[in-house]
Amino acid sequence: MPVLDIDAIKAILPHRYPFLLVDRILEMDDERVVGIKNVTVNEPFFVGHYPHYPVMPGVLIVEAMAQTAGVLVLSQIPDRDSKVVLLASVEEAKFRRPVRPGDQLRIEMKYIKKKATVAKMQGIVTVDGTPVAEAIMMCTLADK
Repeated sequence: MPVLDIDAIKAILPHRYPFLLVDRILEMDDERVVGIKNVTVNEPFFVGHYPHYPVMPGVLIVEAMAQTAGVLVLSQIPDRDSKVVLLASVEEAKFRRPVRPGDQLRIEMKYIKKKATVAKMQGIVTVDGTPVAEAIMMCTLADK
């Protein structure tokens, strides 16, 4: 059973179709979160991004990582309805192999540093246990 299903994620994140890129949260504690993104051939970006060899754009993998991190950050603040998590920086992003239709992204994000309104996190994305992407990200909490 997921820790958070899609309805619980939508109650935390402001994102909606076609930019909600986290389907489930499998694990979450005070320091880390594990999310899932199922990649299907019906994703709208596959129409124009290498249509004869569909590949998920790297920037959307980074966005899925940021949204997974956002679930962790927002779940830890009491007044999350008045806040939004904004991506502040991406460092050391690496893409190891293409993500294709049928892949299931396992997104693990963990805190490196955490302050009142800023969080630095390290993330890795795997498909079937094989790393496909990684990055260090910083996000900030802002008033809506």
